[in-house]
Amino acid sequence: MTELSIPTLAALPAAAAQVAPLLAGHSIVVLEGEMGAGKTTFTKALCRALGVADEVSSPTFALVNEYRDGQNRPIYHFDFYRIEDPSEAENIGALEYFDSGYLCLIEWPSRVEALLPPKRLLVTLTVTGPESRLLRLEALTD
Repeated sequence: MTELSIPTLAALPAAAAQVAPLLAGHSIVVLEGEMGAGKTTFTKALCRALGVADEVSSPTFALVNEYRDGQNRPIYHFDFYRIEDPSEAENIGALEYFDSGYLCLIEWPSRVEALLPPKRLLVTLTVTGPESRLLRLEALTD
């Protein structure tokens, strides 16, 4: 397990730059944290660190956005906050995305827990102050 203390939201890009190399070997990255903890802000910074040139935004209504990293590989960004049932994620082809081998960044993964592969990287953002956060990385295998 790795922990990073993030003193201000402005420090999220530096934290993302530290996390980016730790993604090697992980195609499923789930982001947990309360509303407003900075999951989308961290995802934007992480995508930048991975070479994404496009605008990164929350796919709250689309459920999934696709970006290209610096090597032109797809990155899939999911936001499952608004889904009521995992079948909604199945209907957009979530399982095919998860099985693609490409990086999947998943906000609100607990809403689709039954669909997630056991091997994944858990990123937890905990609010520790008005702008400070604790970021914890934990590799899960089952």
